[in-house]
Amino acid sequence: MSALASRLAAAFGVAALWICGTAAAADARAWLDRNSMHLGETVTLNVEIAGDTGAGQPDLSALRDDFEMLGTQSSSSVNIVNGQTSSKLLWAVGLQPKHAGKIAIPSFAVGNAHTEPLALDVLPAASGAVGKSGDDLFVQVEATPRSPYVQQEVRLTVKLYYALSLIDGNLEDPKASGLVVRKLGQDSNYVGDVDGRRYRIVERHYAASAENSGTLEIPPIVFRGRGLDPGDMNSFFSRGRGVSAQSEPIALDVRARPPGSGPDMWLPAQSLTLTAEGIADAATGHVGEPLTLTLRLKAQGLAFEQLPELKLPKIDGAQVYPDKETTQNRDDGSWIYGQRERKFAIVPTQAGALSLPAVSVAWWDTAQNRAQVAEIAAQTINVLPALGAIAAEPASSAAATPAAAPAAPAAAPIGSSSDADLRRWRLLAAAGFGLWLLTLGVALWLWRRRGAAERAAVALNAVQPPAAGTHELRSACARGDLKAVARALLRRAQRDRPALRNLGELARAVSDPAQAALVGELERARYGTSLGAESDAALARRIGEAFARGPTFAPVAPAASNTVLPALYPFELGKRA
Repeated sequence: MSALASRLAAAFGVAALWICGTAAAADARAWLDRNSMHLGETVTLNVEIAGDTGAGQPDLSALRDDFEMLGTQSSSSVNIVNGQTSSKLLWAVGLQPKHAGKIAIPSFAVGNAHTEPLALDVLPAASGAVGKSGDDLFVQVEATPRSPYVQQEVRLTVKLYYALSLIDGNLEDPKASGLVVRKLGQDSNYVGDVDGRRYRIVERHYAASAENSGTLEIPPIVFRGRGLDPGDMNSFFSRGRGVSAQSEPIALDVRARPPGSGPDMWLPAQSLTLTAEGIADAATGHVGEPLTLTLRLKAQGLAFEQLPELKLPKIDGAQVYPDKETTQNRDDGSWIYGQRERKFAIVPTQAGALSLPAVSVAWWDTAQNRAQVAEIAAQTINVLPALGAIAAEPASSAAATPAAAPAAPAAAPIGSSSDADLRRWRLLAAAGFGLWLLTLGVALWLWRRRGAAERAAVALNAVQPPAAGTHELRSACARGDLKAVARALLRRAQRDRPALRNLGELARAVSDPAQAALVGELERARYGTSLGAESDAALARRIGEAFARGPTFAPVAPAASNTVLPALYPFELGKRA
């Protein structure tokens, strides 16, 4: 028993040592690629765990209070040496401190292991630009002018110089409280030499304007990205290292609106034009006919939102109807150009000279530093009476015929558009009433003509003797030969209705129901089973008696009239017929 117990104890000891060795194999550590840096730069935090390939990414949310998280990359590796297998997981995190000072990086739990806490010493940003001529990466900003007026355009030019290979990056836009910034055009990319070193350059333009006077500081413009140094393929696992640069801050001395600029809307522009199209001076118009005037306001250095709305003052002797205003902004890469355009319909209401007042826009010429006025001169239009107006006869002179009786007062001239419209409406009403009477007369004439034709047909049927050819029908009926009766009856009917082709059409054409029934019996006897000679003879006699004077047809409608006017009440005429 003692030997067995010693063997079990040895086995348990080996197992315990193996378990302890396995647990100790999982190891985690963290380190920074540098322990000291300037504010505005980036640093890489590396977290590695060995022996636990199933560990998940560590929770780094505790860093968000002190750092900007710029992205995370991960990799894994497995090594086999002398039959021994080892594995590692590595996470690389780009960080940018939010403030200067000593920042503590806490311990992280990675699988079943924990990292040691770290400390980073963040120094204040270096004086001047973080990056300068000669460095691998730097940013420059130019502002023109440095002493603008309030709301005047300041042209900002931002240039990024880099002599290393950039994998990616972001160049911030300028921003400051009380500053309106617009990006102009597309970025320019080119190559240049600075202090004997060759750089690739990205150039970007902005139009900025200050909303208030006083000193305005534009903070540094920052670039953050990842770059790859020649010959260095290990940092970030050959995916580059974090790089950053920032420009120097820019101070603007914004001047207030000058006292001599006047009370109108403040418009500081490099240039401004106001033009009019559509109506020339000394043009001619007519009462009631609209004239179209187009006003267009353009400014260099101002967006259309800064320009005043285009309006026309009240015009005596005309009504003004403005159209919807159209606006647009465009740029040439250095300046912004705003434009407003509006069309006006001017409708004269009385004949004579119509005066269009002058239109002006006061603005401040920043190029000459003085007040200017863009103006459209006043115009005069000769307005004639409305087209179609009847001019009054000139009054005759009383002195021309001294022996004549005193002349009657001259009729007042008719020149207003309302009198002309009234006369036109009266003429149209009279013409319409005349056409209505004409249509009614034509309809009555057609109705009477149709009635006379029907009465004549009835009278003709009453007095007309049996038509020629009836003897053939009588002879066939006397013999009782139904085949001959059918042939003779159809021939007799075709004398009055040549278009009839068979007994079926004849049965439908006759207006006498008895005749139609007999024709039907004749068809059945001819093409069906015969009832015998006696029945055929009786049917023939009845047909002979019924058609003694021939088939009875409905009166034929009169031929269509050649008039171009249709019947006034066609349904009523059909009912009466």
